[in-house]
Amino acid sequence: MPGGKYPKLFAPGRLGGLALANRYVVAPMERISATPGGVATDEMRDYYAAFAAGGFGLIVAEGTFTDLKSSQAYPTQPGLASGAQIAGWRRVTNAVHQAGGKIIVQLMHAGALILGNTYGGRPIAPSKVLPKGEKSPRFGGAGPYEMPEEITLKGIDDVIRGHAEAAENAIAAGFDGVEIHGATGYLLDEFLTDYTNQRQDEYSGALENRLRLHCRTVTAVRGAIAGRGITGIRISEGKVNDFDHRWPGGADDAKIIFSSLKEAGADFIHIAARDGAAEVFNSGHSLAGLARDYAGLPIIAAGNLHDPKAATELLERGEADFIGIGKGAIADPSLPIKISRGEAPVPFHPEMLVPLATIENTLRWLQDNKAG
Repeated sequence: MPGGKYPKLFAPGRLGGLALANRYVVAPMERISATPGGVATDEMRDYYAAFAAGGFGLIVAEGTFTDLKSSQAYPTQPGLASGAQIAGWRRVTNAVHQAGGKIIVQLMHAGALILGNTYGGRPIAPSKVLPKGEKSPRFGGAGPYEMPEEITLKGIDDVIRGHAEAAENAIAAGFDGVEIHGATGYLLDEFLTDYTNQRQDEYSGALENRLRLHCRTVTAVRGAIAGRGITGIRISEGKVNDFDHRWPGGADDAKIIFSSLKEAGADFIHIAARDGAAEVFNSGHSLAGLARDYAGLPIIAAGNLHDPKAATELLERGEADFIGIGKGAIADPSLPIKISRGEAPVPFHPEMLVPLATIENTLRWLQDNKAG
């Protein structure tokens, strides 16, 4: 694919052992469009294959639950914990590969932020702390979150094992690797966050201790799929229920977090931010740039980077290696091809995710507005 005005966005690159055709990555966006049993549908197959046909170098599939207990966040969220779920995702990965694309899956444990769990699992968290905010109506929620149960040490080991088993299932389903969801307020991030982690054991207190679950999970997942797929992790400061949260230690926290994830065995780090190019902590760098400096790993930067000029500037500054596109990809799965041709992609409109953030509702909006 020619790069047009933005050759850096269309240069080939490597993410761990995975060769990618360009620097465009579909960021994971929850679409709550699986069956009630967590099985990917034909609609999901076509949705993900469209990104490959549209020129994205890599697709990160939406947050996918890891066990048939408490990890599921939404009633129609996909999973990777049963034979039927593996088979459903295999139809998706086959379609993406046939379209010439690469796809990995994000492994997610809801923690305290459960909106609906098919298996009757209760919300669990590092501590018995009521989550901030309210459940999102866009994902089928309403009202305040429930008080979570404090997870036991055995429960922590079960969560890590669940991620490793789900990673093996992902490879069986044909994925090219996995991304661990360590961000935006879900279970791993609840351990990292000081106000949700009030434990009195080796997983609490100092930042290195609060980061222990992230690191153990990365190591376990990498060990489970080594040589068969890449292992990365997504990190953020803000949360779905606390957008304005920032790490209290600033750049010092960033150094510990990113260097520790590298030591744990991550192949890449994916930074989620409201503005992926914004300076943080008066450091002169974006959060992605700090990750690049402190980890020395390939970095995916995501957050309001659909403008190719802003994305190119971030690459040129050496602050990121790949650009994650979320809402812009939902609006137009052919965004990379259109940018390479000098065409304007379909812009994102919040109404595309109304009344629920399903694939069906987005397609209906595009049809009604004759977009695409």
